Amino acid sequence: MPTRTITVDGRLWRVMPSGRVTQNDRDEFSLMFISGDGADRRVRVTRYSPQGSRSREQSFAELSDADLIRLHDSSQPSATSPEADYAR
Repeated sequence: MPTRTITVDGRLWRVMPSGRVTQNDRDEFSLMFISGDGADRRVRVTRYSPQGSRSREQSFAELSDADLIRLHDSSQPSATSPEADYAR
């Protein structure tokens, strides 16, 4: 799966499609934001509706870094997300 990297508030985040398919397949995709390792690891998840391509990988590639930062800002902690198996 493709991975991109962004920096938010001085913290490096790896961003990737979650791979989870919802009932809104191709209308809505999930992204996972992962930062750190071990006890310092943080995971956040958000969903977005593609504006261009309906392919998961292509729509992800079409997102700008500014788009990814906006999506990060609206993401939820992994403990509230089925995409991250409600992990803390």
